[in-house]
Amino acid sequence: MPLVLHNLGQYAQVLLRGPVLTDDEFLEFCREHEDLRVESNAEGALEIMPQPGPETGITNNDIAGDLRAWARADGRGRAMGSSALFRLANGARRSPDAAWVEKSRIPQRAIEGRSRPWELCPDFVVEIRSTTDRVSILHQKMLEWMDNGALLGWLVDPLEHTVTIYRPGQQPELLREPQSLPGEGPVAGFVLDLAPIWADWTIE
Repeated sequence: MPLVLHNLGQYAQVLLRGPVLTDDEFLEFCREHEDLRVESNAEGALEIMPQPGPETGITNNDIAGDLRAWARADGRGRAMGSSALFRLANGARRSPDAAWVEKSRIPQRAIEGRSRPWELCPDFVVEIRSTTDRVSILHQKMLEWMDNGALLGWLVDPLEHTVTIYRPGQQPELLREPQSLPGEGPVAGFVLDLAPIWADWTIE
C-alpha cells in the first residue's frame, strides 16, 4: 500500500492509503519501524512521529515512574508508560506518555492476546511535549482523550514550563510553571513534582 508523506513543520504524518489495518497488521508495522512512534487516527490513517530526544525521554520516564510508584502504593489501578497502546471508541489507536486505569476496567485476556491494544480509554492520561511536537496537535489529541472517556488529562510542556489540565465538559486550565501538581478525580492523592522537570529544561 503506497504511503504519502505530509510535512507539517516539525511533525510528520504518514497517511496509509488502502484498507484499514487490523490490530495484528498495525502491531507488525510498529515492529518493523521501531525507530518511530506510530499511532492511527479514527479514520485508520497512520500517524508517524520521530522519536523524542534524550531530554524528553528522561522527562517521560520521570513522570511515568512517579505515577507508577504512586499507583503501586495506592492499589486502586495500574499505571503505564508510552509503550501502552489503546484502541479508543472512535477507532483511533493511541499511546499516551503516561496513563492510569482503574483495576476493575483492565481486561482479562489469554497470553496470546496480551500484545494487542486494550479496547478502552484510560481514566487519566499525560502527554508531554517534545521539541518535535506541535502544541496544536497535542491539544487535539487531549480533546480526543476527553471525548473518548478520559476523566482527567495533563499536557505537560517542559519547553514553556506550563501544564494544561483537561477535564470532561470543561475548558482546559493553563498553569504557568507550577512547582507541583495534585491529582484529582481518578488519581486523587497523586502529586507530581514538577520542579526538577523545569530545572532539567532551564537553559543556564
